[in-house]
Amino acid sequence: MKFLTFADLHSDKKVLKDLVERAREDDIDFVICAGDPSIFDRGLRDVMAAFDALGKPFYIIPGNHETDESVSKVSAEFSNCMNFHKKVIERDGYVIFGYGEGGFSAEDPEFRKLAREWYGKYNGQKIILVTHQPPYGCKLDEVEGGRAGNDDFMKFIKRIEPKLAISGHIHETAGVVDKVGKTRLVNPGWDGMVIELK
Repeated sequence: MKFLTFADLHSDKKVLKDLVERAREDDIDFVICAGDPSIFDRGLRDVMAAFDALGKPFYIIPGNHETDESVSKVSAEFSNCMNFHKKVIERDGYVIFGYGEGGFSAEDPEFRKLAREWYGKYNGQKIILVTHQPPYGCKLDEVEGGRAGNDDFMKFIKRIEPKLAISGHIHETAGVVDKVGKTRLVNPGWDGMVIELK
């Protein structure tokens, strides 16, 4: 399984063109966007249209520049685009959890409730966690003067040990990779990362 993932594109047309060209290659099975493809929804439709035209699945969660409603509305216009905020995708032997929006909370009671459901149903399986905000206490949430991650995300990662955790939001850590226990954490940034999992 090989896919392209990115976050925080913020409607950059040049970078979008580069991402689409990479996603077009035969080795890429699908694309995951970890939020903020737009600037407060401006350009959201353009991003989805560009990826939809490839004929490959485009999975997206809203960032802090979008809402669940806006991403759902626009993705419904395209046959290959899917908003998976608070949803689960099962493919190629992996379970992919999506949780977007926010970006500024240290804790998230709504995520905790959902995480309990996911843990009860999917614990022990090969898991990918996709959030917009990074987990707290890793290289991905470091900002000048402190940290900007979510502690509930980190607690879930330590408990369920996903194979991979993808997040964005913190522009200063775009391209950074870290490891917590058995979990690889990545901020693919706007330039994107190609991930291959077996």
